[in-house]
Amino acid sequence: MDFEAKSLGDYDLGRKVGAGSFGDIFQATHLRSGLRVALKLERRDVVNPRLFFEYKLYITLSQGEGIPRVYRYHTTNLYNVMAMELLGPSLEELFNQCQRRFSLKTVLMLAVQMLERLEYLHSHRFVHRDIKPDNFVMGRGAASHRLYLIDFGLAKQYWNMDEDRHERFSVRSHLTGTPRYASINALRGGEQSRRDDIESMGYVLMYFLRGSLPWQGLAANSKKQKDEMITEMKLSTKPEVLCQGYPEQFYHFVAYSRDLAFEEVPYYQYIRYSFMKLMNENKFTDDKIYDWDILKNNVLEAVHLKEKKDLKDEPQLEDE
Repeated sequence: MDFEAKSLGDYDLGRKVGAGSFGDIFQATHLRSGLRVALKLERRDVVNPRLFFEYKLYITLSQGEGIPRVYRYHTTNLYNVMAMELLGPSLEELFNQCQRRFSLKTVLMLAVQMLERLEYLHSHRFVHRDIKPDNFVMGRGAASHRLYLIDFGLAKQYWNMDEDRHERFSVRSHLTGTPRYASINALRGGEQSRRDDIESMGYVLMYFLRGSLPWQGLAANSKKQKDEMITEMKLSTKPEVLCQGYPEQFYHFVAYSRDLAFEEVPYYQYIRYSFMKLMNENKFTDDKIYDWDILKNNVLEAVHLKEKKDLKDEPQLEDE
């Protein structure tokens, strides 16, 4: 693809479609090729620029399923710019469309793909550090059934390449990630590893099943106080309570993720097996027909029936 553009002038910039950890994302059309893309813009005067790091990581991960393609990185007078594949809506957007509740079948189909994306990322010795519904998006067109993992602005290598060993555990003074889905360790400022991405995934799945998490909506006087309240509530909310009323596989998953050691390799294969086993027990078919697809089909069917009724009720001209 020809991306020899030197400035935003080579793109017809459209509406803003999202915001990443370090920058805003816009729909755009490349004027010479006509290709529709997503442009991620980061101001050049930011203290800690991350967009080039994210671009290089996308290149490293480029052979993986569910990883967006990136086309080009360049700079203008004001911005660092990354042109990448234009994808569909995020899971948070789709969750809202579905009245903030996903069926067990949809959650299980998503869970298997989420795990595959994390396993692939971890196999390249990086952790994401901001697993949340906004950072999982669906594809477009022929790939509309496929789940993509995006926004690697907070990602970090967990492997010390010089010493060929896992990074050592340390504690910082601040959280990296989103408090609602962050692991207990991350909320306490702990160095993150594979286990933290896995624990966050568990909270995302329960959010989709329950409609909300117990630590949402807490009133606090400051962000620091709110993060502390969330941490305390997560600690006091046992996995069996969080997952009460839902299949035991979710309880086991959340409990397992909390028990993982800092350097421990998650048992991806067994986790995947447990979700697939639950699908089989419920006689679900992994057909990639999600709740939003059914909702869309129902809406289209309702419109079609109304059109037929309106046509039938129209007055007819009588033959002379």
